[in-house]
Amino acid sequence: MVASSPSGQAKWSSKTAFILAATGSAVGLGNLWRFPTEAGTNGGGAFVLLYILCVVLIAAPLLLSETLIGRHGQRSTIGSAVHLARQSGASPAWSAMAVLGLIANTLILSFYCVVAGWVVYFIGTSGMGLFEAISGGNALGGAYPEQSPESIREMMPALFANPGLLIGMQSIFVILTILIVARGVKGGIEAAAVWLMPAFFFLLIGITIYAAITGDFARAVNFLFSPDFSRITEPGVMSSALGQAFFSLSLGGGAMIAYGAYASKDTNLGSTSGTIAFADTAVAIIAGLAIFPIVFSVGLQPDAGPTLMFQTLPTAFHLMPGGAIVAFGFFVLAFFAALTSSVSLLEISVGWITEKFGVSRSAAAWGMGLVIFVLGVLSALSFNILADQRPIPFIPGFENAGWFDAFDGITSKLFLPLSGLVTALFIGWVADKKIVNAETGLTGGALSMWRFLVAWLCPLAVTAILVLGMFPQLLG
Repeated sequence: MVASSPSGQAKWSSKTAFILAATGSAVGLGNLWRFPTEAGTNGGGAFVLLYILCVVLIAAPLLLSETLIGRHGQRSTIGSAVHLARQSGASPAWSAMAVLGLIANTLILSFYCVVAGWVVYFIGTSGMGLFEAISGGNALGGAYPEQSPESIREMMPALFANPGLLIGMQSIFVILTILIVARGVKGGIEAAAVWLMPAFFFLLIGITIYAAITGDFARAVNFLFSPDFSRITEPGVMSSALGQAFFSLSLGGGAMIAYGAYASKDTNLGSTSGTIAFADTAVAIIAGLAIFPIVFSVGLQPDAGPTLMFQTLPTAFHLMPGGAIVAFGFFVLAFFAALTSSVSLLEISVGWITEKFGVSRSAAAWGMGLVIFVLGVLSALSFNILADQRPIPFIPGFENAGWFDAFDGITSKLFLPLSGLVTALFIGWVADKKIVNAETGLTGGALSMWRFLVAWLCPLAVTAILVLGMFPQLLG
């Protein structure tokens, strides 16, 4: 059960529930799909090193900043930002951080639902493979018993070439997200996180052990943890690392402000934010250790792009004992991980709409869901019918980006860092220090270090990476 607060906001039933729910929001396709993709295309170890530094020095301090804004305000993301600004004697215009986040989160959710639709598709294909294995009397055999490894790797390109199927899978996921948000998401998210996230984590560990035994694990470890230091200074790698840290921890979009609003006053936000950041980063790295050994063992390149999760893992399941069962279970759990994240993203806009305009939760959920679906269709069609369209060629770095890459890049390299910059400036320099310090739960050196990072390092680092990511020619 989720208790109710005097302000009307719901509350997580316990500190553990808050950690699991917030981790469930953060841990999703950003870890399983996006992290291996970014690491593979940005130099492996160089990207991982920068990613970890971005999490520790920038993302984790901003994660604490967002959760304290939400808990103090106990309103929607924009409402909480306005409340803290007014209590600090500052202009409500500082809520621009939440406005930027709302826009970014809408764009992210649109293409996120497309990727989640891929998961829905693979639930279907792995489910049929399990049925075939059981029918053939070999339930503990490999996945997709009627197919070859080559045909399994062709499943993803075939999906991309079928616009109707892509949109259909996307529709299923969008509708399920809307239905959950329309009837109240906090209890549902909490229940899913408490039961599904630990199971998902242990399954990922199992796949990693399998990859270590059967794949080229030594090469994968070398790829992920032996950085090419010449690539660390590349602006594209730096901006991608920061963008992944923001994307993976659900920063900038307002999810952590919304979830912080549901945290009780006796929850130490400093320690819980650190736990969430650590868990999310660990899952991302474990996902890399699960996927890249298989990438190398089957002869694929690490820079294969966003299809790594959907080509290499099905191939591994085809080869491993019990793979038919594990494949179906993995994609079901990946689906729920994606769903807890998508629900939290939709909740941001729905919470603001219901608070601002007084409309019902159901109407807000279906209205925003329709907007997100339409935007998502553009992303889905960018793999086929709209493959030649370039929506923002006038922005440096996006001259050749289709709809999917444009939404992904503009949010991770521009909107999310910009929102994070405003958040850092607001918390570090504008918000009332007594209020902020009391909400963090930090004391002594930890509090001083956090304040230094938020006030100085975060704004400088985010500004530098933001500018260099958008204008890499400045480095000559």
